[in-house]
Amino acid sequence: MTFNGALVNEQDVTFAIVVVEESVFNHTNHHIEKVRSSFTPYFPNVPIILMAHNSHGRPMYHGRTDMVVFLVGMDFRRISWKRYGAVEPAHSL
Repeated sequence: MTFNGALVNEQDVTFAIVVVEESVFNHTNHHIEKVRSSFTPYFPNVPIILMAHNSHGRPMYHGRTDMVVFLVGMDFRRISWKRYGAVEPAHSL
């Protein structure tokens, strides 16, 4: 599996953002949580926010409300994105 993601540290809070397909958000919360948990080997011990682009190219987020509110007010292009893949080691904090 390869994906785009970021480990963010803002205001002494660390969390991860993972880019997923918009269709992920069309499923049940149980399914969304299964998708989110599939990324924990890459981002252990931090909350993971899922992000998708809607049909207009605008980002949509799913995760902890306080982090989503923060991200909505931020330009996602300012985030330091990285490409992750199967050969990447897990990050530890």
